[in-house]
Amino acid sequence: MSGPGDPPPKAAPDPRAPANTPAYRRAMVALFCAGLATFIQLYSPQGLLPDIAREFGISAGTSSWAVGAATIGVAAGVLPWARLSDRIGRVRAMRWAVLAAVVVGLVLPLAPSFEVLVAIRVLEGLALAGIPAIAVTALAEMVRPAVLGVAIGTYIAGNTVGGLTGRIIAAEAAEPWDWRLGLAVVAVLAALCAVGFLVLVPPTAVRPAANPPLLRAVLANLRNPGVMVAIAQAFLLMGGFVAAYNYLTFRLQQPPFGLSLAQVSWIFLAYLAGAAASRWVWRIVPRLSPTGTVLLSAAVMIAGLALTLAPSLPLVIVGLVLFTGAFFAAHSVTSAVAPRRATEGRSLVPPLYNLGYYSGSSLLGWVGGLFFAVWEWPGTVGMIAGSTLLGAALAWGYAIRRGGLLMADR
Repeated sequence: MSGPGDPPPKAAPDPRAPANTPAYRRAMVALFCAGLATFIQLYSPQGLLPDIAREFGISAGTSSWAVGAATIGVAAGVLPWARLSDRIGRVRAMRWAVLAAVVVGLVLPLAPSFEVLVAIRVLEGLALAGIPAIAVTALAEMVRPAVLGVAIGTYIAGNTVGGLTGRIIAAEAAEPWDWRLGLAVVAVLAALCAVGFLVLVPPTAVRPAANPPLLRAVLANLRNPGVMVAIAQAFLLMGGFVAAYNYLTFRLQQPPFGLSLAQVSWIFLAYLAGAAASRWVWRIVPRLSPTGTVLLSAAVMIAGLALTLAPSLPLVIVGLVLFTGAFFAAHSVTSAVAPRRATEGRSLVPPLYNLGYYSGSSLLGWVGGLFFAVWEWPGTVGMIAGSTLLGAALAWGYAIRRGGLLMADR
């Protein structure tokens, strides 16, 4: 029993991994592999949409449901997976998710009709939802808070590399054969990445915090202005981002470009800008503040989008690189900041954020096709610019109500 003159007891050391330790690096590589396994599959049909549209005799807008169906599945699955992870553990739930997604992905190339393909993609999305629903919370329980932002950036870099790899490899494999073989090759690659994740993923270092009942936690977050602004930004920015990549593939096969499917697939190398930006952006966040960084990113997104209107392929590529890098910078910051704004049910903020993110991908990714059908690429660009401006306006309004850019997320 301590007396009045005794020093206070020392706090227990944080069991989570600090930066540049073997445990930290193992967590980073494992979650990078999880991001690869997820996003190799999730967006692989995007570069194949023109071929899918031709085979099934459907419009560009309808073909986008080959992507949108999976993102609907993800949006529907994030909350159930998050709650399941509270019960059985983060790592165990992610293992179940990645294995289920690989099995469904191997079945996908056998779809006999577009309707069946869409149904399988919904199931694939439901399985894949387990990774984005849990990954950020799992990282917070594996690594220390001081390095969490960079860790999330690394995970998002894995997402971007996976999205890039899946799109290019699917299109390259489809060029000499057909889109079904492209999807089969992607499924095999996803299985290899899943093995890497299963072997490397470490256990979480801290026990999950007790969460209130699901409905109460969800309602508490939906009443929180900061969390809701982050969810709305995810919906608006991601929706515009997916619309850009969905319909730029159609535009680049038209005059004056006339590119083949395989040639168009290489535009997805712009995703490398996203992989770099999602980590690099954390160097400027301390100077500009999270909201200031998001506003700068939105401005660069719109500037890059404007360049894609040019009839010059080099200018289109430069614009796409700027647009992509800026989007992932905004996404990296917003997804990391959103849980800090919660006062209750914090572990549900990442899945709610992802609910907005993938709902925007599905809905606005389809709406972009309606604009493309009427006004072609300039119409889609106008829609994306509008959604980006609205997301920036919401971020600005939240910061002003909280005392300004520098004070909003202190």
